[in-house]
Amino acid sequence: MKKIFILTILALFGMAFSPQNDIEAIKQAFKSGNADEVAKYFDDYVDIKLLDKDEVKNIGRNQASIALKSFFSENGVKGFLKISDREIGTTMYMTGKLLNGSKGYNITVMMKQKGGKHVIITIRIN
Repeated sequence: MKKIFILTILALFGMAFSPQNDIEAIKQAFKSGNADEVAKYFDDYVDIKLLDKDEVKNIGRNQASIALKSFFSENGVKGFLKISDREIGTTMYMTGKLLNGSKGYNITVMMKQKGGKHVIITIRIN
């Protein structure tokens, strides 16, 4: 009985912090400079605004992945520096700088909770 109680407490404790694990995983995906890794956290449809291009709303996950991968490749993105984040209800905003050696690009990422995990719903790079 004592083991069941302890396991239940540990499971609840772990679930309480799982959304933060998702956020950390998303940060690490950006830090790796790997667009494919970032795309794993896209929602089914994403709004995306890339440097010097028009914003595209409700682009499918695969198309958004291709666009982000192209941007990372063309601009030599190698990492990410988080500047701030804020959570309002089930929505989270994260701002930072994509690093590429010579200059950086400002990025804003909006995420929402879906199915117990955070997913990216908007990316803006300027």
